[in-house]
Amino acid sequence: MSDKPGAMNHLKIVSVNISETKGTIKKPVDFITITHSGVDGDAHSGPWNRQLSLLGTDSIAKFEKQAGREVRPGEFAENITLEGFDCGKAHPLDRFTCNEVEIEITQIGKECHGTSCAIFRETGDCIMPSEGVFARVLHPGRISAGDVPEFHPRMYRALVITLSDRASAGEYVDKAGARLQESLQKFFSEKGLNLFIHYSLIPDDPHKLEELVHQAKDELVDLVFTTGGTGIGPRDFTVDKIKPMLDKEIPGIMEMIRMKYGSVKPQALISRSVAGVMGKTLVFTLPGSPNAVAEYMDEILKSLQHLIYMMHGIEIH
Repeated sequence: MSDKPGAMNHLKIVSVNISETKGTIKKPVDFITITHSGVDGDAHSGPWNRQLSLLGTDSIAKFEKQAGREVRPGEFAENITLEGFDCGKAHPLDRFTCNEVEIEITQIGKECHGTSCAIFRETGDCIMPSEGVFARVLHPGRISAGDVPEFHPRMYRALVITLSDRASAGEYVDKAGARLQESLQKFFSEKGLNLFIHYSLIPDDPHKLEELVHQAKDELVDLVFTTGGTGIGPRDFTVDKIKPMLDKEIPGIMEMIRMKYGSVKPQALISRSVAGVMGKTLVFTLPGSPNAVAEYMDEILKSLQHLIYMMHGIEIH
């Protein structure tokens, strides 16, 4: 079991449950067969992101106290009833493994079926909108009550590249790269997410930049941030190298930043910074000054988590 932040130890499957009709109570069974579409024979299986659902016994216990009655496994239409599970420590893209089965969380909570939800009709309330966890199947197999799954919080990976002849030669400290790393770590920590940053300080060398970025793409690094080389000087080539490597550009982010700060500091309009998608990697090129890095990151971080989820086909509203 993992000791990383967000890890949940001592998990146990209390019950596995199936229903053939949506909005109805699921019935406990001895085992469930999980296919690439979800739970075999269950109404919620299919080619979508909520192929199966999980609920913790602690969440059920809180509801029992409020409702004044016992709640049986499956009454909230969950496929897997888990002991030791804390939904507050779970996030989209975290994974569970059990036997050969591997599933990936895609959503925390969903809108209740309301009057078509059996337990809502009886009690007037439902905990699935706030504490239900939904997942998609990565690897099929079979699980049973009594099995012991493992929870794997996602470890995000970022590459921060500073391009500077002088900083790489030791003439001054790279404050822009440090500011960028600090901003990323703070953001991920506040979200309860795990992040590993690899930092590279290189001269203004287009071939080295291209090599590092290609490697990040091949290794499925989540995020690449560069700082430096976004202007119009003779050694400013970062954008010229990165832009052709992007599969999709995200122009709105940088356009908005240029307009916001350019209205008070016209030199900000000179920046040619770009953002985009390269395979499964998000790429952002930032200017080389620490103040500019802080300004750019303030805006980029507003949509960063949403961008990451969109990259993986998860819509979070």
